[in-house]
Amino acid sequence: MDIASTTALVTGANRGLGRALAEELLARGATVYAGARNPDTVDLPGAKAIALDITDPASVAAAVEATGDVTLLVNNAGVDSRLDLLEGDLAAIEAELATNFLGPLAVTRAFVPQIEANGGGSVLNVLSVLAWVSFPGTGAYCAAKSAGWSMTNALRVQLAPRSIRVAGLYVGYMDTDMAADVRAPKSAPADVARLAVDGIAAGDHEIVADDVSRNVRAGLSADVTALYGQLR
Repeated sequence: MDIASTTALVTGANRGLGRALAEELLARGATVYAGARNPDTVDLPGAKAIALDITDPASVAAAVEATGDVTLLVNNAGVDSRLDLLEGDLAAIEAELATNFLGPLAVTRAFVPQIEANGGGSVLNVLSVLAWVSFPGTGAYCAAKSAGWSMTNALRVQLAPRSIRVAGLYVGYMDTDMAADVRAPKSAPADVARLAVDGIAAGDHEIVADDVSRNVRAGLSADVTALYGQLR
């Protein structure tokens, strides 16, 4: 994909990885719509801020009407509320699934006709290494990202004949607000954004951004105890 001739919509572009992705796309010559629930929080020069709440059908429809030239959709917006699947509030778990799975699906469904009408393009789903391995303390987030992985695989096959390429981005901890309380090595969002845009340009199906994600993916072919040592 020629990034310089691309018009991208990045959801959750007001901070963290979303802002880094929008900034990297702009640096490579793309036109960028920076989606955020409050567009006033977008402070990226050159980006076109638009209001977009991915869990609100009316907001998604308004974003489609406000654009028209999108050829790259980046489903980045997400939340991790650190919810335990057994004991976490069920309504809160449903809300997390709405943001991390149903929201990106709704945005993709809404923008596919526009991307196709513009000659095709790409969709990037920002997933996580936690699509492939689950931690009980953040079980709702892991389940939603696993659902996002399955969605990415299904839509990749379904949209290929319509000249729309679908990719997944997998990464461990990043130095963002979401992982502010984590005491572990973290990737810089700018570095991940660079790798992600490289992968989009190359037409990669999967973009694996760090060694943690590569190691976990490799472990999927082994016995379940390879990833969950506490089961031994």
